[in-house]
Amino acid sequence: MNLLPLLLAPPLGYLSYAWGAHLLTLGCAWRGPRARRRIALSFDDGPDPEFTPRVLGLLERAGVRGTFFLLGERAARAPDVVRALAAAGHEVGNHTWSHRNLWTCGPRRTESEIRRAHELLAELAGRPPVLFRPPWGAVNVVFWSIQPEGLRPVGAAAQSARVVRRAYPGAIVDLHDAEGTPAAPARLVAALPPMLDGLRELGYSFVTVGELLADA
Repeated sequence: MNLLPLLLAPPLGYLSYAWGAHLLTLGCAWRGPRARRRIALSFDDGPDPEFTPRVLGLLERAGVRGTFFLLGERAARAPDVVRALAAAGHEVGNHTWSHRNLWTCGPRRTESEIRRAHELLAELAGRPPVLFRPPWGAVNVVFWSIQPEGLRPVGAAAQSARVVRRAYPGAIVDLHDAEGTPAAPARLVAALPPMLDGLRELGYSFVTVGELLADA
């Protein structure tokens, strides 16, 4: 029996998830310009009523603003969290309504996933989102250049070390303040303070994704 296809399936599947859409989709943003030592922290899958406020507290104490790609159905259940992050100056992006993989959706469902989230987030944040990140990176627009945790759980210390080690000017870091991977937000809360400290020690300043891409 040839075991090679079975051995190759997991790594090839992950590469397809992580980079296939990036390579096939033109016009999407993976990073900002490298001319300045700036980096953007982005957060997916929220808002979570418990962990997103904790992340906001950590960012406030550090004087950092981030970009939150929010799910419409979760925003509908935690509207005050969306209002709070917008009032604090964080950037709100659209991550669809229900986190359906858009590769599996027809045009009507894709339009509904994006439009419903757009309309609700515009109402809650007081301004319409201008950035969109597809679930699983499965179509277009804003992706990421550093993702310390994807389909499999990664410990908080390893996440912090991975981001600090891989950081470069213009990088967009993809973090998760609500569950996609089980217990992801708890690991983020532990990983974020040493991550911020480590990046600052390397001379990085923090901006939103929109600010980072404005220099492009």
